[in-house]
Amino acid sequence: MAETPASTTKRLLLIDGHSMAFRAFYALPAENFSTSGGQHTNAVYGFLSMFANILAEEQPTHVAVAFDVGRKTFRTEKFPEYKAQREAAPPEFKGQVPIIEDVLGDLGIVTLSKENFEADDIVATLVTQARAEGDFDIVLVSGDRDYIQLVDGSTTLLYPTRGVSTLTRFTPEEVENKYGLTPEQYPDFAALRGDPSDNLPNIPKVGEKTATKWIVENGDLDTLIANADSLKGQAANNFRERIDQVRLNRELTQMVTDVPLPVGPGDLEMKSADVGQVAARFDDLEFGVNLRERVLAAVPTDGSVPEQAPVELEGIELDDDDLATWLKQHDGQGLALYLRGNATPGEGDVAAVAIVDKQRHGVTRDFAELNPEEDAAFKRWAESDAPKFLHEAKAAYHMLRGRDIELRGIAHDTAIAAYLLRPGQRTYALADIYQRHLQRQLAATSEQLSLLEEDTADLDAAGAILELSAELTEQLRAIDSSELYADLEIPLISVLAEMEHTGIAVDLAALEELHRDFAAKVEQVEQEARTLVDEPSLNLSSPKQLSVVLFDKLELPKTKKTKTGYSTAAGEIEALAAKNPHPFLDALLAHREHQKMKSTIEGLIKTVHDDSRIHTTFNQTVASTGRLSSAEPNLQNIPVRTDAGRKIRSAFVVGEGYECLLTADYSQIEMRVMAHLSQDDGLIEAYRAGEDLHNFVGSRVFDVPIDQVTPELRRRVKAMSYGLVYGLSAYGLSNQLGIPAGEAKDIMEAYFQRFGGVKRYLDEVVEQARRDGYTSTIFGRRRYLPELTSDNRIARENAERAALNAPIQGTAADIIKVAMLRVDKALESYGSRVLLQVHDELVVEVARGELEDVRAIVEREMDGAIELLVPLEVSAGTGTNWDEAAH
Repeated sequence: MAETPASTTKRLLLIDGHSMAFRAFYALPAENFSTSGGQHTNAVYGFLSMFANILAEEQPTHVAVAFDVGRKTFRTEKFPEYKAQREAAPPEFKGQVPIIEDVLGDLGIVTLSKENFEADDIVATLVTQARAEGDFDIVLVSGDRDYIQLVDGSTTLLYPTRGVSTLTRFTPEEVENKYGLTPEQYPDFAALRGDPSDNLPNIPKVGEKTATKWIVENGDLDTLIANADSLKGQAANNFRERIDQVRLNRELTQMVTDVPLPVGPGDLEMKSADVGQVAARFDDLEFGVNLRERVLAAVPTDGSVPEQAPVELEGIELDDDDLATWLKQHDGQGLALYLRGNATPGEGDVAAVAIVDKQRHGVTRDFAELNPEEDAAFKRWAESDAPKFLHEAKAAYHMLRGRDIELRGIAHDTAIAAYLLRPGQRTYALADIYQRHLQRQLAATSEQLSLLEEDTADLDAAGAILELSAELTEQLRAIDSSELYADLEIPLISVLAEMEHTGIAVDLAALEELHRDFAAKVEQVEQEARTLVDEPSLNLSSPKQLSVVLFDKLELPKTKKTKTGYSTAAGEIEALAAKNPHPFLDALLAHREHQKMKSTIEGLIKTVHDDSRIHTTFNQTVASTGRLSSAEPNLQNIPVRTDAGRKIRSAFVVGEGYECLLTADYSQIEMRVMAHLSQDDGLIEAYRAGEDLHNFVGSRVFDVPIDQVTPELRRRVKAMSYGLVYGLSAYGLSNQLGIPAGEAKDIMEAYFQRFGGVKRYLDEVVEQARRDGYTSTIFGRRRYLPELTSDNRIARENAERAALNAPIQGTAADIIKVAMLRVDKALESYGSRVLLQVHDELVVEVARGELEDVRAIVEREMDGAIELLVPLEVSAGTGTNWDEAAH
């Protein structure tokens, strides 16, 4: 924490915790911030970000955060309608305030709450006490304008005007500029005007201008009431009729200044944060290193980590030998390698290299300055099977591939090891996992260093990789995940890296034509929508304008209430259209779909390289279940079954010099894993007999012969079967199928009656995970779900759904990874190559004359990836483009 300017004055920061937590909640989308177990954390993240900024800017010496206890206070006893209009907190908000309190405790910050009182009463009491002591500058932070009454020459209010990032500083002068009133007059004004946020009644015809005028002319509310008979007009009559209510408003608006508290201002001096506990807490919340560092930089620390100082890695000595000599001396040894450069697939380049041995000797080099002998020696070593310890080895692969060096011998990747130990973390940056697993800080990143310091930082990074490789290996061994790491994830790095480097060919002209088509459709449907509601300038992307058209002009039923009005989110509009068909809603949904496809195509066009291929990046450390994800661009989100999706896929074509594309995927892999894990006799019988699963299940559930299972019955059992894997409830099934909840419940009961093994498995897997704290795939991949024992019902239920899904989806993910390794190995002597993995599908570019062999190899190796209680089924197809190769 930066030093406070020398002064005899102490600086007291008091924050209304609930007010700012709510502001943070609405400032950040809840769906973007949650733990892998389902606990939403957007309010926590936003609050801590705001807190770090304020600490850095205000430099307080004393800090406290006050929280409300509940809705019942002495004010509700006096006036039951007080704040009664406020809706219950959104489910996503629940549970976040206790987390904020816990983090503040780790940071050494005092938190206060008091039964029967509000946070503002606690703050007002501390302000009064601090003024009495006479040597405090006071800064208040709240989104409640009632705090204006506390502003004076020594007390400032920071009031949020946009989210929690933009704060207006209210001094006495600013209050008068804004409201034309002194801070002392503000509560009189508020009582007279009424306060919708607190449900305090207003006086008809007495708005802000009238209230301000009367208070200014009379000086205060008591004088105004004494002079009430001299006021003229209807507003005055209304005021005289409601003087008792105004007096009550004033009483409720006044903050209490003598709440019994266990501490006073002098007890709020900032204490040292527990850095280790803060790091562990941030990991549990799955927050990244950036926020943690910002927060820790703003508070005193307990000395467990030198503040803002990198740890010196003991014993690492910088050798003076030339690189060729050094590598020869270390021939065959395991070495830690750290590279700095451009890791873009297909365009990579390496700028600098640092290597450290197990005796803690190291070398660093600017790659451009290597002499020919060093360059050749490094290439030989990098392409050898000598063990290499890296962090994000795939990035290193692309840096070196840009110099025509194929990285081999990857023995450790500390990012992947950390991911297997703690799946679901927001980041696996080297500095982050170094802190997470060794509780030590790494030097600043090279972007923050001068050129003279970069060599040292690179060497430290290589040293950190060396230390982490040893530590994480032990941790993986302790949870029986060593084989998953060494035999599956590590070999997969090179396979994925080569796929990324190769890329997939695209017909750019076809993509550009598609883009023009969808741009025209967007304009056409927008014009149709405008005509339908006679609004020539309507912007269909504006929630505010849409809200006016939907709920005022068309008078459609209101959707879910949000802070800014009624929701126009996709799910809400789709539900509205299903129950209230209207041509405008059809046009709106079509516009959104066309706009989405237009944006998808734009993104694809931007990522086409000079070689006319797209080089996506496959991420091994993003999905908590073990699935690969795709980014820059995401090739896993192109729709399979829509006309638009098929048109996009048809633009992915076979490359020059190759015969065709081959696609191969597993049929119903997750349901087959479900049959294996549940050992349900019915599901096993269906798969072993080669029956159509959904027809077979439909026959049993609806008690009809298989040949009489209608498409509608099949649709219902298919939704049921796949829904169970994701924890689908009867209510969810009824919504999905558009049938009454009772009917959905009957279907579920009939399903479980005939497939009892599935019901037993689903119950047991959640209870086992609750006992263990994690789920596990057949291959031993763990997913930790601490929220299974949470007091927060929403978080607990989300974790239960994750516990149902993780073993099934995770095992399916492991199976396709094993298949990729087997196929890659089998194709070593062929010219054909795997280009993409999209969930359960592989896309292979087949060299001329190899199709028959390659098809047989892919089907054989995918089929042999695992032996389950039921057979796997692999389907394959070929074509000149991705869509044509579908099957």
